[in-house]
Amino acid sequence: MQDHIEEHDLGLAHDLQAINALASRRRALRWFAGAGAGALLTACDGGGSTSGTVVTATPTPTPSASATPTPSPTATPTPTAGCVVDPTETNGPYPADGTNTSSGLTSNALTAANVVRSDLRPSFIGSSTAVAAGVQLTLTLTVVNVNSSCAPLAGYAVYLWHCDRDGKYSLYDLPNESYLRGVGVTDANGQITFTTIFPGCYAGRWPHMHFEVFSSLTTATSGRYAALVSQLAMPAATCTEVYNNATGYDTSVRNLAGVSIASDNVFGDNSSAQIAQQTPTMSGSVSAGYTATAVIGLAR
Repeated sequence: MQDHIEEHDLGLAHDLQAINALASRRRALRWFAGAGAGALLTACDGGGSTSGTVVTATPTPTPSASATPTPSPTATPTPTAGCVVDPTETNGPYPADGTNTSSGLTSNALTAANVVRSDLRPSFIGSSTAVAAGVQLTLTLTVVNVNSSCAPLAGYAVYLWHCDRDGKYSLYDLPNESYLRGVGVTDANGQITFTTIFPGCYAGRWPHMHFEVFSSLTTATSGRYAALVSQLAMPAATCTEVYNNATGYDTSVRNLAGVSIASDNVFGDNSSAQIAQQTPTMSGSVSAGYTATAVIGLAR
């Protein structure tokens, strides 16, 4: 049987070796303890020591928002300020809109292939190349919906016709002429512009222009399908200026003296608001010509 030998039975040499090993372990522990405390102090010191590295968190850059292009605004038609429903008036004896029979080239100019035009001065049916003489007038009409805050009505067809400076109508008094008639279609602003002449004044009527409004060009085939049939009254001051100073309006001076808006058999029973809207606003001169604007109000 072998005896069990304890460490304290191994002699002095063994004991000295064990003591030295223990001392070395204690020194090592003291060194690591000191180094750990120094590292902790360094990490907490904002001044920083070259014996340790301080890692500062770098914030992640936030991407800047990309500018989204703003689309260009779409032009919105501007409603006309203040409007009334235009009164229905007679289309008279010279409409050439298919509602009566004329002695001229056609009884219905609305069916002519080239009736849609902006310059009404030349004849456009048959072989005549005549151009109506007179003081030039550029007229812009704005068709609006009275039931929708006077909003413009786009795509409406307007048939305009009137007498020449002698008070005569094409296709009737002048059977081989077709001037001073034509159709235009309103744009997004409800507008259509015609170039024509200032009409003369014939006996018994205040100077005027006739017009019919259709809901579309497709329906503008006969006056029977018009949404409105009415007339424009020429401004008194411009009538006096033109008739007294322009060539060819001699008979209009005398005829104008025998009539007034109040006595006219078409305009005489209209309200002041209706007359104001039916009377174009004009500017210009006999030599330079006139520009005019008028609103046509429909209840749609």
